[in-house]
Formats: sequence, structure tokens, C-alpha cells
Amino acid sequence: RPVQDASRNPIVQHSLIYLDFPELRVMETLGLTAKHLDIDNGASRFDMTLAMTETEQGYEVDIEYPTDLYRRERIERMTKHLENILESVVVDPALRLSDLPLLAENEKRQLLIEWNATTAEYPSERCIHELFEAQAQRTPDDVAVLFENDRLTYRELNEQANRLARYLKEAGVESGELVGLFTSRSLRMVVGLLGILKAGGGYVPLDEIYPAERLEFMLKDSGARVLVTEESLSAKLPGYEGQMVRLDTEWDKIASCSAQNLDQSLTSEQRAYVLYTSGSTGQPKGVGVRHRSVVNVLHSVLSSTSFKATDTMLALATISFDIAATEIYLPLIVGARVVIASREVAADSVELCKLFARYGVTVMQATPATWRMLIDSGWQGDSRLKVFSTGEALDRPLANQLLASCAEVWNLYGPTETTIYSGVTRLANEAAPVPIGPPIANTRFYVLDQFMNPVPIGIYGELCIGGAGLAQGYLNQPGLTAEKFVPNPFGSEPGARLYRTGDLVRYGENGKLEFAGRLDHQVKVRGFRIELGEVEAALSVHESVRGAVVVARELQPGEQRLVAYVVGNENPLPAPGEWRTFLIKRLPEYMIPSVFVSLESLPLLPNGKVNRRALPVPDSTRPELGRAFAPPENGTQERLVELWKNVLGVDRVGIHDNFFELGGDSILATRLVSRIRRTFDVEMPLRELFWKPTICELAEIIADLLFEQLDNLTEEEAERLLQKEV
Repeated sequence: RPVQDASRNPIVQHSLIYLDFPELRVMETLGLTAKHLDIDNGASRFDMTLAMTETEQGYEVDIEYPTDLYRRERIERMTKHLENILESVVVDPALRLSDLPLLAENEKRQLLIEWNATTAEYPSERCIHELFEAQAQRTPDDVAVLFENDRLTYRELNEQANRLARYLKEAGVESGELVGLFTSRSLRMVVGLLGILKAGGGYVPLDEIYPAERLEFMLKDSGARVLVTEESLSAKLPGYEGQMVRLDTEWDKIASCSAQNLDQSLTSEQRAYVLYTSGSTGQPKGVGVRHRSVVNVLHSVLSSTSFKATDTMLALATISFDIAATEIYLPLIVGARVVIASREVAADSVELCKLFARYGVTVMQATPATWRMLIDSGWQGDSRLKVFSTGEALDRPLANQLLASCAEVWNLYGPTETTIYSGVTRLANEAAPVPIGPPIANTRFYVLDQFMNPVPIGIYGELCIGGAGLAQGYLNQPGLTAEKFVPNPFGSEPGARLYRTGDLVRYGENGKLEFAGRLDHQVKVRGFRIELGEVEAALSVHESVRGAVVVARELQPGEQRLVAYVVGNENPLPAPGEWRTFLIKRLPEYMIPSVFVSLESLPLLPNGKVNRRALPVPDSTRPELGRAFAPPENGTQERLVELWKNVLGVDRVGIHDNFFELGGDSILATRLVSRIRRTFDVEMPLRELFWKPTICELAEIIADLLFEQLDNLTEEEAERLLQKEV
């Protein structure tokens, strides 16, 4: 460091100067003696300090670091990385920075080969339904699937699926053809899945809660000429021009077909299904998945977890969600039982608990949002239950809560494009973040930089996945397929590809992957994958909108919710209820923002793009709902107001305000009803809130429920009940 004139700084005249130049031993200037002192103060002054000193033999490198941030092994590895770079520069000074090799050969071998040693045998030539047929032959009289008061044995399920398959072939379904499936959650749903596969088709699942516009797009885009459905649902698709096969009203005709297995040559390379996921361009995109990819996942999960034939698995997910495939097929290829939960039961924590007890459920797969919903409702866990958590990142506190009350907890990770799961790990009760992986059988994980080079341990990069699980690509979108499914530079097989997940991760010293977020504008809310661009596109269609941006925010701990920021033109912007009415015709319910914020303009970055980090956090002020605020009029309404304020995070609630217009969604609805049950000691069904979503209406329902209990109570109990000030 340059030494200042001592005459200008009297402090310097009486001080020793500690210099950073090791080669400088003695210097006299202005009567001052400056010496280099080697001082070890026992602490690092910075996160890392690197000093290079030129000597006759070369350069000496000294690195100082805090031991609470870095282990010695990591520093040694980083030093070797620097050495690799310098050696490469000396050999070829013209190398681009992106081409400079960072990793040593032993590191590359560990990252690319040793941690990806997942090769395993599996029945790669078999189709999903063929595995089920083999199991049906082994255990024909065992119960395969249950729904409410109905059940089917393996023989009955196989025969019904065979009859449907033959009926579909008579309707013209050809091998490899896509067939729509639009049914309610019931035994018919499972028969429909297997029947389409047995006919040689691939199914396109349609969710009954989707708006008609979205359903019609999926049918048109997939080219489905045949739709397997039910009479009540067929009316939702008046514009569909293909052939409908109604499982209820046409069953007599279907039942007249042969119940024998079909004898046809199908290949596992055929599509088993096409699932539509949210698309950034404003329309959903179809992902085509082969039979053999699903078979690999099923066999890998069976070999890596404790799932067995004596288990009973609860199926909660809609079949338009890829994890539904494991809920249904995993039990059916090993001889276990599947319990189908209705849509209403799947959203109601109390009804779910009843289902656990009624059927002796031992395995349940759900998103962290659903597990949190159960715990918030007072669920105490189950010592027999194996917990499968998937769909979104599982945080450590929730994982440890589940571990304390359940038999096992497994974290399962994977995008639709790599077939359901790519990584599976059993968790232990500890403080470390919940990891992703290791990769399942015949699957490869690569953490790469923007130039497709592997990054060192501890450094963040994009997770790219290769192996048997890769989907065929996006239906009718070759450009997007080429962008996301890229050649695998580390693959030994010709034509090997990698899927670029867009997930930001890093490897730990132990080879476990840590998830850190997304590299794009895709989010997970309640387990649903959402491209924010699709929501923004739907908002921008409205005539009063000049600009719109949607983000996912954690408005309450552990809960991501969609927030829409809208800039209007000369027309007034709609109220929240009007927004919902407008968007429900274009988007599924889970993609509709919970909160709408009106802005005069969107904050921009210097490059003209929206500065999403500068968007204001929504406050707790009650939104303008287009109706006057009405305060509570009795004790029940007052208690309900406090419950709503707490659950929704708003400052005040009127008794005529709509729960969903205030930002409520299905998860918050479940939480609210659970608290109503505890507060008033009533068994109010969740559906009541959806039917009558105001405090005024709910207070009347609670009053009716409380007075219904009077006949069964003692005089003393009745007196206590009446003290609730209904």
C-alpha cells in the first residue's frame, strides 16, 4: 500500500505500518521504520483472502479462510481448480474463458460417472398394462381398487379393461393413437386408463375442473378422435367433434365384448400418455411419455423403497398430474390395493383421516401443501404410514414433523419431462436441507453451467437429467423440444439427450443435491407447475389491461401464492370477484391469482424488462370488492371474522365478503374449515364453504349444526353449547 506523507497524518508518526508486501522487509522514510510482521490473529478478516507472491521458483499462493464457512477439503479442491486454469492458459493462451477446464479428472469422474452409476435391469420391453395383467394372473381374487362402497378384484378390473379395450378398437382406435379420458374420480377412471392402454392407445387425461376452453384446446392439439367419458361430463364439451364413448350409459354394449386379454404386438416405445403442463406462451404444452419410461420408474421405486404387496395406497392426485401414474400403477403391478379418494375428500383433512382409518392406508403420496394441511387440522400422524412427498420442495421443519409421527418419509423429485420421479431419497430426522436424489435406476444427474460444463461441488448450476425417463418431447412443438431436450455431451449411447430442468441446484460433499430455486419464471404452487407467462397472457386479454405481471410470493410462512400486478388503461380495472369470473373461463382454478394489485406502471430494469424484485409486497388492506363493508352482528359472526382475518391475512372482513374474492383458495379453505370445526365443535363439511362463501351464510350453517346437536346432549352439555352465543 502506498505510504502517506507522515507530516500530514500525525497518527502515522507514532504507529507501526503493517504492509501487505511479504518481500518488503525494511523501509525507512521520513524517519519512520516500516517492517513486515507475520501476525496470526486467530481469525479470518474476510470470507476468503488469496495472496500470490512471485518467487524465483514461481508463485507462492496463500489462502486465508474462516473454518466455519469452508472445510479444508474444499479449499484444496478450489486451489486445484486454479492450478488447472493456469496450466491451460499457459498451454493455449487463446482459449475462451468458457473453454478453460476447471475440474480435475478425478472430480469429473466422480461427478459424471461415479455418482451416476445407476444402471440396473428392468423389463424394458414390457408395457404398463402387461405388468398389470401378469399380476392379475397371480392374484385374481385379491382386491385391486376401492372407491367409496365399490371395489374391484384384480380379475374384475382386468376383465372390465379388456372389454373396454375391444370396444375402443371397434370404434377405430389404432395402435399409437391418442385417446382422451374425461371421467370423474371413481373405479371407471382406472378402467378407462387400463382400457385405453390395452387397446394400444395413449391416454390424454382431462380434468373435470378445467375450463371448457382449455379442454377443447387439449383435445384439438392432441388430435384425439375418441373420448372416453361419462354422460354428465360430455355436456361440458359441446364443441368436440370426435366420437364419445360413455362408460356409464354405454356400459351394456361394452360389457358384451370379450373379457380375454387382447393378443396384439405392442412396443414399449409407444406413448403411454400425453400430459399437458402449463406453457409460457399462453397455452398448455403436451408432454409425450413412453411405456418403458414409466416401467423404469415403477421398478426403481419398488426396488429403492419399502413398498410391498401388503400395502394400501391412497390415490389423491388428479390423473392430469403425472404422480397419479404411480398412485395407480405402482400398487397394481405388485399386488397391493389402491384406494381412490374423491375430489371432495382429497381436499378435506377430516375426511382424509376417516379414509385412513376405514381402509387401513399404509402409503400416501401428496404435496408438502397437503401434508401441512393435515398437520394444521390436528392430524397426529400414523405410525404405520409411509409418507411420499412430491410435487414441490419439502422444507426440513415439515419433514421432521412427519418423521416424528409416521413410519417413513420419502422425498421424490422429478419433472413431467423425465417421467414422474428422477430422484428418490429416504429422509432422516436432522437439520440439513432436504436433498434431491440420488437419481433412480437408469437415470443421470448433471449440474452444469450455461456452457454445459460440469460445475464443482458446492457451486450452483442447472440440473440436467438424462437416462431412460426422458420423454419423447413436446407434442407438435419441435422447436421447444430441441431447446429443452439437448444432446448429451457425456452420453456413450448415440442420440443420447439431456432435459434442461431449469432447476438451480448444487452438489454437497456427500453427493446429495440441494435445490435452490428456478432459473426462469416457472413456479410450483400447492404442487402444481405453473408458467407465470400463461397467467399473464390470460390477464392481458382483458380490455382494461395495459400490462400485467404475475409472481409467486410467500405471503404466509411456508405458503406460495400467486400475486397479479396489473396496469390499467383508461377503463377501470375489475374487482377481485370479476377477475375470478373472467379467468375461470380460461385457466384452471389453481392458476388464478389470490391477490390482485393495481399499479400505475410496472417497475423496469435498464434493459426495459420488468424488475420483478421491485414489485411491492401486497399489504393486508381489504381489497375493493364492489360492495359496502358490513360489520359482524352477533357473537358467531365476530368469531368467524377473526378466523377469516387470521387465515387470509387481511385487516378486516365484512359479513357479506366472498372468501375467495378476499384471496382464499382450496388450501386456505381447508385451514379455515378446520379452525371452524375446533372453535365451534361442529362437523361442518368443507363443501359448505364453497357453496356459501360468506360469513353471514356460514354463521347460519353453524347455528343449524349446533342446534341439531341439542337432541343428543344432556341438559348440562346443552347449556354449555348455548353459551356459544349463536
